[in-house]
Amino acid sequence: MLPKNFAIVGVAGFVAPRHLKAIHDTGNRLVAAADPHDSVGILDRYAFEAKFFTEIERFDRHLEKLRRGPAEGRLHYLSICTPNYLHDAHIRLALRVGADVICEKPLVINPWNLDALRELEAETGRRVSTILQLRVHPALIALRAKLLAERGKGRHDVCLTYITARGGWYHVSWKGAAERSGGLATNIGIHFFDLLIWLFGSVEGCEVHLNDPNRVAGRLELEHASVRWALSVDRSDLPFPAELGRKTTFRSITVDGQEIEFTEGFADLHTKVYEETLAGRGFGIEDARPSIVLAHRLRTTPVSSPSGACHPLFKGKS
Repeated sequence: MLPKNFAIVGVAGFVAPRHLKAIHDTGNRLVAAADPHDSVGILDRYAFEAKFFTEIERFDRHLEKLRRGPAEGRLHYLSICTPNYLHDAHIRLALRVGADVICEKPLVINPWNLDALRELEAETGRRVSTILQLRVHPALIALRAKLLAERGKGRHDVCLTYITARGGWYHVSWKGAAERSGGLATNIGIHFFDLLIWLFGSVEGCEVHLNDPNRVAGRLELEHASVRWALSVDRSDLPFPAELGRKTTFRSITVDGQEIEFTEGFADLHTKVYEETLAGRGFGIEDARPSIVLAHRLRTTPVSSPSGACHPLFKGKS
């Protein structure tokens, strides 16, 4: 297969290195990149010849020039690593210049914006894909197979905990503004909510027991499980002392009291998603929709007292 031409927007951001590595490791070619910030020396690891732009308008013009140029130079994919609230605008840019899309999660903050993207897919004949990397984690694939084999034997009791320590910068940046990031449930929780729905079925009910700038917690009733969940960016919630640059994250999922071990195997998940996408097996708009709908619902649900068991980490903190 001939290499595909990729461009990337948001190349100076936190998650962009995973996309750059995935483009390289799947044997493809980076031809253009954009970011308003110019600390992008990482490009020299992957593409000396890539054109770089700090203005999205000039980047757009360059991609349009490629579209009208020789076939071998045309853009095939745009990778999107920009802040969440810009994703759908940059998806539209890609579709307009005839490129397929690989967009970081969440595709959009508000679920109704997915409908317009579906219409644009149909109009342009291009495809929008997203990064739902937990679905390609070997341990979680094995867990899903086990759960599917056990369907009909009763509901599962699930407890999800995700704590990732963040400093004061987090709330000053776009990530701390709910209208730009979607809030904690969307920004740090979206891939876990996607995982829960993928494992245990559709959402039947939800409660929010705690919602402050650093923490959000609640309960989900899914088709095949009751889930107590908690997300935090406060290092004081870690079950161990935070160590700068080393131990700053804790993730845990228990199913019927049994810990699901998936701490290893994260290094190349973006590359695996790229491989699947390039092979026509990527995760599209409808794959992403249920978790986006749920995250929006959680963001707009008032805090209430638990009607049943709540997450043990946040008992008494509401």
